[in-house]
Amino acid sequence: MSIASTAAMVASSTTAIAVLSCSTSFIKSTSSSFYGFQFLRSSIPACASICRRPNSLARSLYRFPFGSLNQRSTFTSSSTRPFSPVMEWQDCKVKLDVNVPASVAYKSYLDREAIAEWMPFISSVKILEDKPDLSRWSLKYEAFGRDIGFSWLARNLQPIPNQKIHWVSLEGLPNRGAVRFFPKGPSSCVIELTISFELPQVLAPVASALQPLLQSLLLAGLERFAKYAESQQLDSTK
Repeated sequence: MSIASTAAMVASSTTAIAVLSCSTSFIKSTSSSFYGFQFLRSSIPACASICRRPNSLARSLYRFPFGSLNQRSTFTSSSTRPFSPVMEWQDCKVKLDVNVPASVAYKSYLDREAIAEWMPFISSVKILEDKPDLSRWSLKYEAFGRDIGFSWLARNLQPIPNQKIHWVSLEGLPNRGAVRFFPKGPSSCVIELTISFELPQVLAPVASALQPLLQSLLLAGLERFAKYAESQQLDSTK
């Protein structure tokens, strides 16, 4: 190895150590911030790659955003993805005792198009004629001083007769859910409705108030469903 090559490697290694030292100081000053954590994840793999590949120094320095934390920055490296404020999924669960057998409640809930009759925020459900496991849903409701409206295409997954109905959205508003039926006796059961959804960006400012609102709406919907199922049972005995 020539003296020039050895000198170049020493210089690159020294520079990498300096970058890592600078990164460490920066992390200490921002250890309580999210951006400091992201910077740590980005800088350490990058500095390690510098020691292995001296020629990558310029590219690695270009990836370090030494900007103000008051501005939203994107932190990237060869081992991490760009930061983006993705909304997390929200879960909501309600239960209700219903004065019909689990088999009757199950059969009544299978009628997806009738859900719009008793669920307050569902305006319509349309089953696709050529694909009966698929259905198009529309949601319309007025809350927080605005008209809220969403739609989605859902697929009903393989049910467990008299025990479970579940679904997942394929397009539109991301959501999934399940309805479970627990017998309490020969003429009553407990219905448990669980819904999970990705909070739409437009509703982010009211996220803390959305969960209790949805829970009250789902419970009100189940109470109306209980009356609907009871009427279905009466009609079947006539």
